[in-house]
Amino acid sequence: MSDRTRDELPLPDYDHITTGELPSRIHGLDATGVEQLLAFEREHGDRLPIVQVLEHRLQELRNGAEPSGPVTDDSPTQSQGAAGGSKVSPATSGPTMNPPSHGVPTNPAQPRPEGPPRA
Repeated sequence: MSDRTRDELPLPDYDHITTGELPSRIHGLDATGVEQLLAFEREHGDRLPIVQVLEHRLQELRNGAEPSGPVTDDSPTQSQGAAGGSKVSPATSGPTMNPPSHGVPTNPAQPRPEGPPRA
């Protein structure tokens, strides 16, 4: 498959699917769909964990497993926060932190009292 057929993959957002969500996303594909993804992966990223997931599912289908569930083109774990920016403001930020007295040149540790050590 060439780059121009990326839009023709059975999962349109294939490039954005994480390794963890791939097994559930390909469950609705038949053997032909999984084979298309496997060929695309081998020609492009050839990422071992992805290839193994696809090969495993393909073997399940060849052994009689049936595609189950719909094939959707939206990623449930896709982050929406990056585009909108941070929602942290001075009103929602945590309290200011004061560093410990040891190891800070502007706030030296207090001297210890002289005398015999305590038991």
